[in-house]
Amino acid sequence: MNTFLRFFYEFISIFFDGLFNAFKGLFGGIGQMFDLGEYGKIIDSYKNSFNGGEKVFVFLAIAFLVIIVIIIALLIWLFVKKMLRKINNNLTKDELLNEIGNLNDQVKKLMKEKDEIMAMKVSQLGVNPEEEETTENGEAVDEGDPSIRFPKLTAIDEAMVDFHPRVYENNMTLAELIENFRCFAATQLHLYYDYVILRPFFAGLACGKLIILQGISGTGKTSLAYAWGKFVKMDSCVASVEPSWKDKSDFLGYFNEFTKKFNETKALGEIYRASFDDDVHTIILDEMNLARVEYYFADLLSILEMPSRDEWVIDLTPSGWPNDPDKLENGKLRLPGNLWYIGTINNDDSTFMVTDKVYDRAMPIDINIKVPPFKCREQEAVDINASYLESLFAEAIDKYKVSDKGLKSVEEIDDYVIEHFRIAFGNRIMKQLNTFVPVYVACGGKEIEAIDYFIAKKILRKFDQLSVALIRDEIDPFINYLNKNYGKGVMKECIYYLQTLKKSI
Repeated sequence: MNTFLRFFYEFISIFFDGLFNAFKGLFGGIGQMFDLGEYGKIIDSYKNSFNGGEKVFVFLAIAFLVIIVIIIALLIWLFVKKMLRKINNNLTKDELLNEIGNLNDQVKKLMKEKDEIMAMKVSQLGVNPEEEETTENGEAVDEGDPSIRFPKLTAIDEAMVDFHPRVYENNMTLAELIENFRCFAATQLHLYYDYVILRPFFAGLACGKLIILQGISGTGKTSLAYAWGKFVKMDSCVASVEPSWKDKSDFLGYFNEFTKKFNETKALGEIYRASFDDDVHTIILDEMNLARVEYYFADLLSILEMPSRDEWVIDLTPSGWPNDPDKLENGKLRLPGNLWYIGTINNDDSTFMVTDKVYDRAMPIDINIKVPPFKCREQEAVDINASYLESLFAEAIDKYKVSDKGLKSVEEIDDYVIEHFRIAFGNRIMKQLNTFVPVYVACGGKEIEAIDYFIAKKILRKFDQLSVALIRDEIDPFINYLNKNYGKGVMKECIYYLQTLKKSI
């Protein structure tokens, strides 16, 4: 047996000496590791000294070494394959996004060139290049007057000359409103929504002017915002986001220095129209993360954060013209308080990640389920003023304030998250929580359900910024903590998020 041990030591040492030398000299070490001649010499020098039992061990030693070599080669091959796939995917994604961006830039340039050519024709022929444009009354929009740089907004002014804001006799509660909307969508539009979606949606409307509907494709994100517009008898304005959007001019429009006209978008028209009445208006930012939200929507995000609505003013042009629309003051437009922005997002390779800045100022609502058709009583669209809707929110906040027990549970979870995950949240999120929870309860839900939903979507979502590999050992203890302190399965939204996060490791 001693002979075999000496053989085994000398035989194996060739490989491990080579492995050590590989770090000193890559190619030299690798050559030694796989020098079959050296292995052969060792075998030749010992083969006549082995007894019968030792020959078996010799065979096992050779097999052991071969297995090590195969495992190392397999690991190297898998690593290289994974890296190549990742590089190819990144290159393909970047190339597609760049190509889409370039095409959209070219389209925009061509549209501007068209505007310039049409402007020259106007100056030469004295005709209106867009005679098909009409006001809400069907009258032609006069864009030929060089002193009018906002022709579409001016047309809205003309259509609203004799308009008087509608005032309705509203007497619905939030619980009745949500039930009416559910039945309206089902019976009139054949769209079906569960309370687990509608309660957060209404509570989100109370939290702020920006809501984000997110989830897998085909679950009804855009149709929910569409149905809401139909329900309040004010069709939602759809602003389809394009990958080339880089600033607010893509969302609101821009002033063409050559034609001396402002290229007005549908979104700008809806914002302007909403300033005339007290109806509930909605702009849908369809697939809002096809471009970076913080680029084209940054100004509105900041303005809508202002505590006083008197400060909700956005610059369209540096100065005013005498014939500018009535509600423009020195090139500035006041954002109306009866307008909500509802963004839909899909998380895939064609989209950008929504940043913390956007999520903190918005209320994200997950729509990941398709509700099967159900029977419901017939329900027509309703007449409702935005001021009445906001009064329902205010009443709910006053009547269903977050209990001391609820606030304590939030504080405890906050302390746990800070200690174990180094994540904290500020006063903005606490203010939203004190709005979201009461409105959710007024819509027929329970306080702990609202707290669970809010924490999962607004606080635990911040875990996406962290390296999952570094926090994976903390996930199960956190789930156990939630089950122990609040009851098994009570914090189901938080637990579902944590379990989903764990599966991604």
